[in-house]
Amino acid sequence: MATEAGPNAVKMLKAIRSAAAEAGCAITVSETGDSVSEEAAVIRALRADRVDGVLLVPSAGDDAIVNGLVRMGVPTVLVDRMAGRNDVDQVGGENIQAMCTLVRHLADRRHRKIALISGEPGLTTSDERTLGYRLGLGRSGLRWNASLVECGQSTPAGAAAAAGRLLDSWPSPTALVVASEAMMIGVQYEVHRRGIRIGSELAVVGYGDMPWASTVESPLTTMAQPIPEIGRKAVHLLLTRIADPERRPETVRLAPRFLHRASCGC
Repeated sequence: MATEAGPNAVKMLKAIRSAAAEAGCAITVSETGDSVSEEAAVIRALRADRVDGVLLVPSAGDDAIVNGLVRMGVPTVLVDRMAGRNDVDQVGGENIQAMCTLVRHLADRRHRKIALISGEPGLTTSDERTLGYRLGLGRSGLRWNASLVECGQSTPAGAAAAAGRLLDSWPSPTALVVASEAMMIGVQYEVHRRGIRIGSELAVVGYGDMPWASTVESPLTTMAQPIPEIGRKAVHLLLTRIADPERRPETVRLAPRFLHRASCGC
C-alpha cells in the first residue's frame, strides 16, 4: 500500500490491516508524502518485490504512474482520493452532495456570504468539493463569487493563509466551508489568532472529522468520511481484482455522515 500522511491515515491503515488479516493477506506500507517522484519510487520497489496488488492514495499529477500500473495489468485500487477515470478500481467518500449539504445548511441559517477554502489543485477530490460548494450555492439561490474562494493547498499553513485573505476582505464572509481535515487545523489557528469566536461571530463547517473536532471550544460541524468502511472496501476490491483480472473496473463512493455541532452557530 502506498499512502500519504494525514489525519485519517492511521484510521485508514488500521482498517486495511484488519481486512487484510481476515483474508489471510500481508501488506507492505510505504508513505509517499504526496510526492509524485516518491510515489513512483515506491511503486517501483513494490513491483520489484512482486506484490500481488497495490492500494494507492494518489498524489496530484500522478496520472502517468496509474496509467503504468493499468497498462502492466497490476491489480490496483485507488483509495480515498477518487480519479476521473473508469479503467481502474477506486473507492472513496462522496464529495459533491456532501459539500452541497454543508452550504445549504449555512444558507438555511441565513448566511449569504459563504466562503470556501478549497484543496490542492489537480486533485479530483478538490474539484468535486468545489463543485459541491457551487451546487449548494445554486440550490440556495446564491450567486457564485470567485472572491469568496481561496485555495488552502490542502495544508494547515496554506489554509491559515487562505482564511486570512478571506477575513481581510470587505465585507468579510460570515461563514467558511473548509474542504479537508488538514486545512481545518490552519483555519482554527488563524480564526483564534484574530480573536474571532467560531459559532457566534463566524460559522465554520468542514469536510472530514478529526479526533479533536468534538472537543474544541466550539465543536465543529462536519461531514465525516466513513474511513474504516473505505479501507475495508479497498481491500475487498483488490482481492476481487486479483481473483478476476478481467472484471470490469468499479468505482465506489461511500456517503459521509453529517455531524451537526456548534461551530455553524445553530
